[in-house]
Amino acid sequence: MVNEIKNRILAGGAITNSEAIALAQLKDKEELYAAADDIRKFFKGDHFDMCSIMNAKSGKCTQDCKWCSQSMFHKTDVEEYELVDLKEAEALAKENAAKGVHKFSLVTSGRKISKSNLTQLCGVYKKIQKDTPIHLCASMGLLNKSDLMQLKEAGVKHYHCNIETAPSFFPELVSTHSIEEKVRTIRHAKELGMGVCSGGIIGMGESQEQRIEMAFVLKELEIESIPINILMPVEGTAMEGTAKLSDEEILTAFALFRFINPSANIRLAGGRSLIAHIQEKALKAGVSAALVGDYLTTVGTNIKQDKAAFEQAGFSVEKQSCCSK
Repeated sequence: MVNEIKNRILAGGAITNSEAIALAQLKDKEELYAAADDIRKFFKGDHFDMCSIMNAKSGKCTQDCKWCSQSMFHKTDVEEYELVDLKEAEALAKENAAKGVHKFSLVTSGRKISKSNLTQLCGVYKKIQKDTPIHLCASMGLLNKSDLMQLKEAGVKHYHCNIETAPSFFPELVSTHSIEEKVRTIRHAKELGMGVCSGGIIGMGESQEQRIEMAFVLKELEIESIPINILMPVEGTAMEGTAKLSDEEILTAFALFRFINPSANIRLAGGRSLIAHIQEKALKAGVSAALVGDYLTTVGTNIKQDKAAFEQAGFSVEKQSCCSK
């Protein structure tokens, strides 16, 4: 069954929801991982896409996302600031570009960035675009079309807006905004010709079927870059006691996201420290990209070591003539 579905995908066909559920229930997953790797090679080749982020506005978020350390509804030790030092942002972008990172994004907490902060950060983007070749991205909440156009005019090529989880599970995690609002922002960005990065977090109590549901929503939205975060329960949040996923559940998710979204970049993102012991297997289970460096409120990875690990796994980390999506 695995190879039959794989060959159909390689020929331009697609997997069905029921087939994805059946693959998730296979007892021996090694064939599934290998097939996902074959699909990755066919659609993405061996180029490995690396992106980095900077927390440009931290904490004091009015949204009640149960997993988030930056929410005002939780009592955590997260650092709070209205806006990062702008010269610091420029310096980090230049440093990451020098290290060979392909994309750089400024990320802000809150439902959406304020007009004044957006204008200031657009100024930063313009300076980065002038001084470095790095591909620019942004993650600034539920923006409207005019806000997104302002970012685009400042040189931002991609917009990031995670749908976070399956529509059927989203209301269990967030009440202050809806997944429909996220989808609206994604559609606005696509209408403006921007690339879109959107994925979610696994391990928040959703079922395997709901992870598959999320993957199919991303397929319908034609998302080009899908970050898969693994929940790192933060003390003080509503999810601090959440049980960890098994290695098999995590690897199966990577593989199924590749089967469902064969031409997208399936991206290792937050929670990588939880899978350091299986990263090599993940890189052979459909993954084609990663978030490198530090994350929003947690320490990330060493970029030099990451590049060496990706190359050892058979990937090329050299920048292409135009950054892969």
